[in-house]
Amino acid sequence: MSLKIVVLAKQVPDTRNVGPDAMTPEGTVNRSALPAIFNPEDLNALEQALRLKDENPGSTVTVVTMGPGRAAEIIREAMYRGADGGYLLTDRAFAGADTLATSYAISTAIKYIGEDVDLIIGGRQAIDGDTAQVGPQVAEKLGLNQITYTEEILSCKDGKIVVKRHIDGGVETVETALPVVLTVNGSAAPCRPRNAKRVMKYKRALCPMEIPAGQTWADLPYADQYEKKPYLKLDQLSCADVNADLNQCGLSGSPTKVKTVENIVFKAKESKTLTGSDEDMNSLIQELLANHTIG
Repeated sequence: MSLKIVVLAKQVPDTRNVGPDAMTPEGTVNRSALPAIFNPEDLNALEQALRLKDENPGSTVTVVTMGPGRAAEIIREAMYRGADGGYLLTDRAFAGADTLATSYAISTAIKYIGEDVDLIIGGRQAIDGDTAQVGPQVAEKLGLNQITYTEEILSCKDGKIVVKRHIDGGVETVETALPVVLTVNGSAAPCRPRNAKRVMKYKRALCPMEIPAGQTWADLPYADQYEKKPYLKLDQLSCADVNADLNQCGLSGSPTKVKTVENIVFKAKESKTLTGSDEDMNSLIQELLANHTIG
């Protein structure tokens, strides 16, 4: 059977490079000050979606991402690997969203895409938040079944899906009916690399926000390609397009406020060399008891 699959992906700041200017005065992440990357676990989710597409001819994989214009790079990266297209959800009204406002915006975009979506797949969590809340909240807002901590999709047929999920202490096999929302662990299969032919095909794909100010599609280099190949024009959705309630978007719809983000570097303290003598062992135990490391 053919499947209509939506992959939730996010362009995130590389948290390995957090510096003093990583936060804005309003307490939100200053994304322009950090290198942007494809959220790692969303790549694992994309691979699961592409495997289903390979196994079910006629299936489509559509990426939904929310962010500024540069976040369209996430859609292109997904298309290089096998996705069919995507939607960039972008609007000043979406800025500063926490998980509640983000899941609301994404759920409105999925409703815009259509009611016939079979699977919504995303990473377990984003490295710029580590909350693991957006996927479950999207499922709740859409009234869909959900399976979290997915490690592998074992089968998907006859309107049902069987998933292996990693839990504390082992693994669990779960079956549920479609449609369903899955969140995928980083321990799942890594995403396949870019395909050279697809890179050549989609490298000039753009969303409207990426067009320089004052220009149109006709003013761009290779303008004739955009007329002949509509798939090079990526879809872009605003708050008005998805009929979203402004009070539930961005900072207005975000009850969570970040006070500060700090870059903590662990440094080695003084070291102590111990022998195997009873005296040294007794001394170590007394020290650990004194600072409440043990006891």
